[in-house]
Amino acid sequence: MEAEMTGREQLHDLRQRAHNAGIEGNSKMTESQLKDALKRAEKGMSPQAAKQQAKR
Repeated sequence: MEAEMTGREQLHDLRQRAHNAGIEGNSKMTESQLKDALKRAEKGMSPQAAKQQAKR
C-alpha cells in the first residue's frame, strides 16, 4: 500500500501529472480542477480544452 501523501504532495503530484499530460499553466488551478482536467484529457480531450472545461 502506498504511503499516504500530504495535501501538498498530492497537489504537487497532480500538477506534475497535468504537466506531463500537456496541460500547461496549471499553477493556478485547484485540486478539483486539476483532477477534472486530467480525467477529461485521459478520455481524449485535448489538454487545453480539458483545462478550459475544468476551469468553468
